[in-house]
Amino acid sequence: MSLHSATLWSRAMSNHIRVYRGRFHRRRFYHHAFWVRAFWVGVILASGLLPLAVGRMALACGVETDCAVPIAEPGRVYRIYQPESTRAQTGAVGAIVHAHGYRGTAAAVVYNAMLRSVADQLGVALIALKSAGEDWALPNSPSDPNADVAREMAYVAGVIKDATTRFSLDPNRFMASGFSAGGMMVWTIACHRSDLFAGFAPIAGTFWRPVPDRCTSPPTNIIHIHGDLDRVVPISGRPIGDTHQGDVMKALAMYQRYGDFKPRVTIQANDLRCEQQRNENGYILDFCQFSGGHSMTSAYLVHAWNRLRGIGALP
Repeated sequence: MSLHSATLWSRAMSNHIRVYRGRFHRRRFYHHAFWVRAFWVGVILASGLLPLAVGRMALACGVETDCAVPIAEPGRVYRIYQPESTRAQTGAVGAIVHAHGYRGTAAAVVYNAMLRSVADQLGVALIALKSAGEDWALPNSPSDPNADVAREMAYVAGVIKDATTRFSLDPNRFMASGFSAGGMMVWTIACHRSDLFAGFAPIAGTFWRPVPDRCTSPPTNIIHIHGDLDRVVPISGRPIGDTHQGDVMKALAMYQRYGDFKPRVTIQANDLRCEQQRNENGYILDFCQFSGGHSMTSAYLVHAWNRLRGIGALP
């Protein structure tokens, strides 16, 4: 064997020995780790700490993981974003509960930089609702024209109960908001479960046609925001398959009669032109328009929150 061949052979054997030793040590390490894990599992089982450990795992939901709603229909979930500033607070904080648009997701809501900036600015949590399918199950909607409104109302009530149990949240400081199909969801909640929120801020969406003649829960605070050039969900609505989007003006007129709101005052709030009404119980009905199409900005949600806070609806 030449000197060169001997050198190559020696290096190969040395590498082989190192690899073998590495595998040997890894086997010893995994063997040791197995017994360590087995030991601690035994400790947990013997000490009765398993329910506590499982309970903490159940709390581990938020931005990256769905929170299951145990009292709603199987499979319903939500997500929540909590600004760092709220985690340091000792008392319970408020929340904006947001309904996504058509084919939206709760994950997309809590990862949305604009919506997170609103939560950061106001010092509140952002709770993202999630439809069971691609769209909300609302009466006269294309996806489920014969939908029972009680289904989604039970889900929203379940989200609020679960979120206020898991997290340090004040249910008296909750505002519902939603964009497009989410705005339709918000109008429906305001009409049938007004007790769940201090106020409602639907944006670019209302009922599916026909607009109901009246609601089933007491009048509340509604701040509707809409672009005057919206072509996706026009103020007068448009046909979608065999169904038709509702007319915003008819929805506002119905609610004005239902809650006996008066008189009408027009103000300019930055780029929002708002017609404001109030009833004898102090609830408000605002219709705010902006020059533009099917869109929303953080300023609109901040405006709605501050409007509710200004009338004392958000303590």
